[in-house]
Amino acid sequence: MKKITTILLILAAAVITSCEGPMGPPGLPGQDGDALIGTIFEIEGDFTPQDEYRLFFDFPNDFVIYDTDIVLVYILWQHIDGLDIWRLLPQTVVLDEGVIQYNFDYTVKDVQVFLEFTINEEDLHEDETDNQVFRIAVLPADFMANKSFDKNDFNSILKAPELKLNTIEDVNFTIR
Repeated sequence: MKKITTILLILAAAVITSCEGPMGPPGLPGQDGDALIGTIFEIEGDFTPQDEYRLFFDFPNDFVIYDTDIVLVYILWQHIDGLDIWRLLPQTVVLDEGVIQYNFDYTVKDVQVFLEFTINEEDLHEDETDNQVFRIAVLPADFMANKSFDKNDFNSILKAPELKLNTIEDVNFTIR
């Protein structure tokens, strides 16, 4: 009886391991295991009345942004003890003369960073308009669903273990 049970178990194991089914669907292109891939672009520009206080950045032609990707924009707010302090847009500055707000919008083709204000144009200071540096983070929606990082803290995105970042690209761009 033990011989028959042993033979049946061996046959069952052979049948189960020899079964084949249809191949599953292919994975997403560019995925590296469980890593999620994000990209960060860095731009710098001046907000001027000629450009209606707007900076435009077109994504490179070879860059693919999916409808499900999330775009966040950070402004280089200040330097403290050699460290860069980044803040998530929108960012509002309240002055005695009124309010200034840095904000953005985006499509799958471009990002527009703009300055809105309630003060007179003459009261805008160069440190609020000139040489402004922004980082545009394009992140997969799956990463954004992760609760282990703080989107307000740019460094938490850089340090997230589940996110594989392409290098930060310093982009020289022209205002359109």
